[in-house]
Amino acid sequence: MLWMSIDREKPMSLIRQLYTEIRTKILQGEITTGYKLPSTRSLAAELQVSRNVVVEAYDQLLAEGYIESTQGSGYFVASGIYLEQHARIRKQAEPQPQNIGEEAEPCIDFRSGVPALELFPRTVWGKMVQRVCQEAPASAFGYGRPEGQPELREVLSRYLYRMRGVQCEPWQIVMTSGATQALSLIAKVLLFPGSTVQMEDPITHDIQTIFRSAGATIQPVATDAHGMVMENLPKSPLTTPSFVFVTPSHQFPLGGTLPIQRRIQLIQHAREMDCYIVEDDYDSEFRYESAPISSIQGLAPDRVIYIGSFSKILSPGLRLGYLVLPPSLVKAYQEAKWFTDLHTSTLDQLALGHFIEEGHLEKYISRVKKLYKKRRKCLTDALRQVFGEQVCIWGESAGLHIVASFAGITFTHEHFAALEANGVRLYPVEEHAILKGRHEDKVIIGYGNVSEEQIQEGVSRLKSVFDRWM
Repeated sequence: MLWMSIDREKPMSLIRQLYTEIRTKILQGEITTGYKLPSTRSLAAELQVSRNVVVEAYDQLLAEGYIESTQGSGYFVASGIYLEQHARIRKQAEPQPQNIGEEAEPCIDFRSGVPALELFPRTVWGKMVQRVCQEAPASAFGYGRPEGQPELREVLSRYLYRMRGVQCEPWQIVMTSGATQALSLIAKVLLFPGSTVQMEDPITHDIQTIFRSAGATIQPVATDAHGMVMENLPKSPLTTPSFVFVTPSHQFPLGGTLPIQRRIQLIQHAREMDCYIVEDDYDSEFRYESAPISSIQGLAPDRVIYIGSFSKILSPGLRLGYLVLPPSLVKAYQEAKWFTDLHTSTLDQLALGHFIEEGHLEKYISRVKKLYKKRRKCLTDALRQVFGEQVCIWGESAGLHIVASFAGITFTHEHFAALEANGVRLYPVEEHAILKGRHEDKVIIGYGNVSEEQIQEGVSRLKSVFDRWM
């Protein structure tokens, strides 16, 4: 008799269980071409199930070609079905035994850009989603417009003007599935093989990859403690950039804030070169020594493409971002969005609109900002207490990360491996450098999603490893 296992506690139907058991045995070669299956009656008796269960399972296998039926003779495994790859994958998927007591010590991960996930306002957000599901018209559950829901864009335009000084009408906003899609749409519309982008150096490595993938050449512009150095902007009349890319409110990764004099110089440069400015405003809400800095977009709405996201404010899991566009570009971006993924989740957009309109977002930002300020102080105090004058800290006035450089250390892969082995994970600034070799002494240390206890323990672990090198 063919051995089978049927579990009546599983949510899967008995018919589906039996079908899956036989199918798997055929694909793995446990039963081969010409093998005669038990009769429906005998298998039903063996498994103590209704004969109809076996009949329907056999009928499904027969319909898909796994078995053949000969009248008066029964059911047989068909030829040409053994799948070696299927057998190999199943074998590899088997869990490996672990020795008791060998669980690895948790690694303290100082990744930047991750908010305090444990503080996500689940209850309030759940109420917003429930309200949308109960009250939204039937059309909200169908295909939406590529630019996004008008209710959210209306609310967002007012919020951005109030909080960031962004000047736009709701129709100038295109909702996206996070900032990454916004960047990809920019590449799709404005870049082509042979085009040029002028960018801060260092800058997020993934952004460089997105623009290079579109065929663009990147011209790096060095940054200092105040952001992009305008005197370094290339101004060749032979090479007009498609745009200049900046993170002016909190330069990533070094943390500088672009002063007004440089902002005006940048706008003048864009007008002289007849190009756009792409302003990535990725975590500007979290500023600790002063009120948030107003956007460049508010100074030159006709020249600036403004990128925003709720990944660092609320949660990366929401995948909600947006573009604020000069009027001349709106139609092109709506079309690009449509051909990328039709539209961003309608229900999430409507929930976010309620969340902002009723003041929950600003209350949440105020609450977590106090927490991030405490974590930032805990981190900087611990670093200065442990390392003294051997550490130099960059960009501590805003955001969810700092940059630290350590006297006498040039970080290599071996350094990061040693840190990882000691249960702490840091990230190199050099990974984001366009021109290599200038930032090998610096690491990025995020504090948004680590507790004060983890911060203190993490710095202690850093000290135990760094003592070998300093």
